[in-house]
Amino acid sequence: MVFTVRVSAQPPVPAGTVPAGVDPAGRWADAGLVSGEAVALDVRAARLGSRVLALLIDVVGQLFCAALLALTLTPLVLIVLPDQVVDRALTGALETLGLVLVVVGYPVLWERLNHGRTPGKLAVGLRVVSADGGPVQWRQSLTRALVGAAVEWPGLVLPLLSWVAGATVMLTDPRGRRLGDLVAGTMVVHTRTTYPWRPAPAIVAPLAGWAATLDLTRLDDALALAVRQYLTRGQQIVEPHRSRLARELWREVAAVTAPTPPPGVPEPLLLAAVLAERNRRGSLRLRHQRALTAALWPDPATPAVVAPAAADRPAPAGVRPAAPALRSASPDHPA
Repeated sequence: MVFTVRVSAQPPVPAGTVPAGVDPAGRWADAGLVSGEAVALDVRAARLGSRVLALLIDVVGQLFCAALLALTLTPLVLIVLPDQVVDRALTGALETLGLVLVVVGYPVLWERLNHGRTPGKLAVGLRVVSADGGPVQWRQSLTRALVGAAVEWPGLVLPLLSWVAGATVMLTDPRGRRLGDLVAGTMVVHTRTTYPWRPAPAIVAPLAGWAATLDLTRLDDALALAVRQYLTRGQQIVEPHRSRLARELWREVAAVTAPTPPPGVPEPLLLAAVLAERNRRGSLRLRHQRALTAALWPDPATPAVVAPAAADRPAPAGVRPAAPALRSASPDHPA
């Protein structure tokens, strides 16, 4: 299981609280998970909305599995077993077995074989983990599936009342856990970390002349993307790790660019200057390509600029205008 780690020298964050340096709205890293090295994990707990969406997708998958079992298991029983054995009791037992396989076996098998992700959770970007952040175990998957089938979904015991109770528990729990999670010691987290969009820093004026002379032919897209990610997310990294990462990135950028920068300039400013110059050249190149494409293949929807006719242009001084051309005599055009 891979999580994005926010390196921090602060003490472990208690469960249900937001770590320091997180978005004030509490949207990031609210799962309260801490690694064995006392590092807060940048993980968000899944709430009611995303989990209901994942459940709807899984319900479709369960219906598909139920139809597949009905189309394969029933003909197999009729072919293998003699007619005198097939009775109502056997039919009821097979229906119960199919219900258990679909309602309980479906989530348990998917969570164990796909690292805590059913098809619905995989589509939404969720994962079931232990309450301490470790991988979910067989016992935990089975427990949460049995509790879910009994009192949550489909809720074999008092369906309407259990649905209301389950939703209330999820809305009031600090980490959005349902009844099955509380009993099994698990929780559901987001696997896709979201960040607010921030533009890359612009180039400072004293470095504009140096940046214009840079040779960026060996600066590939992967390294440029790493520089952009650092510049847009560097405020989320605490010192001294932020400065060390800036030095390492600049060491890689300096190895593929020339000439050397002015002395005494901080690495973040140099990285911002290189990225801004690369973006400027890329914009110019794209603008020239679009202009060339428009000249070779003009867009029919764009109105063309028609040059004024020769008769509409004023004749130069001292030049006699040409006489109109003679038209042949015809019924439509008499001479």
